[in-house]
Amino acid sequence: MPTVLIGSHCSIAGGLHLAIEEAVRLGLDCLQVFTKNQRQWASKPLQQAEIVAWIRALAAAGWDGSRVVSHNSYLVNLANPDASARARSIALQRDETERCEALGIPVCVMHPGAHLGTPRKPREPNRLGEPPSPDELEGLRRIAASLDELHRQLKGFRTITLLETTVGSGTNLGYDFGHLKVIRELVRAPERVGFCIDTCHIVAAGHDCSTPARAKAVLEHFDAECGLEHVHAVHVNDSIGACGSRLDRHEHIGHGACGESCFRAVLRHPKLLGRPMILETAKEDGPGGEPWDIVNARELRRLAGARTAR
Repeated sequence: MPTVLIGSHCSIAGGLHLAIEEAVRLGLDCLQVFTKNQRQWASKPLQQAEIVAWIRALAAAGWDGSRVVSHNSYLVNLANPDASARARSIALQRDETERCEALGIPVCVMHPGAHLGTPRKPREPNRLGEPPSPDELEGLRRIAASLDELHRQLKGFRTITLLETTVGSGTNLGYDFGHLKVIRELVRAPERVGFCIDTCHIVAAGHDCSTPARAKAVLEHFDAECGLEHVHAVHVNDSIGACGSRLDRHEHIGHGACGESCFRAVLRHPKLLGRPMILETAKEDGPGGEPWDIVNARELRRLAGARTAR
């Protein structure tokens, strides 16, 4: 029977393979990494020694690549209306995808992007699901066209790009599940595109998960729009901001606005079992000097019930 895999975003400081060793040391089941500095346009190519060390660390952990998620650079914006800036983002995303392919990482999470046009007034929670504005639709079309270009350049690659749900601050796309649906419907190779649900982001965007019934309804809405079978990773973060605040600030599990019903719904949904559940919360020591990753993972396993990997 599939189990819940609980992990965290781990640092690659000192070497990519050290992130795997850190995840194992913390008692985690999976992890997310940046394959390079996420705030720089240029980076050194992966060296064969790095790839070998990575593969050996995976083997030592008893893991395969399905337990690893990559997150792309924050600089990538495939919705940018400026053609030269968008081309630069496509090139950077290509590098991200090539690194994943070399390391055997099956999925790369990407924020959809910002259209940089007229910001849309934040919607009330019960108004999510309306059609995108003209500026939003053009941005969604640019993302799909950029992914098509990436796929043309990287024929035969297995790495799947995961479009992440967002809070929708500024002109960022992805706060409405319909945005993700439109992108995947527009791309010519939809099998190379999937999704990543972020619990903090969906709540801060205005998707109310405050009761079991409401949390279930939110996942049913996502399933109807995008298909939960296309979700290959989940970011399990609590939210400092209230529902609909559009504030992208992560909080430790049980200390924010998401509520237990949100985490229980995600952790126990049959279509999400076996998917990496990744913490992106602060790394400082928690109560009694215990690392917060351990504290948060323990709480998530409690909320998941008996279906955890440990």
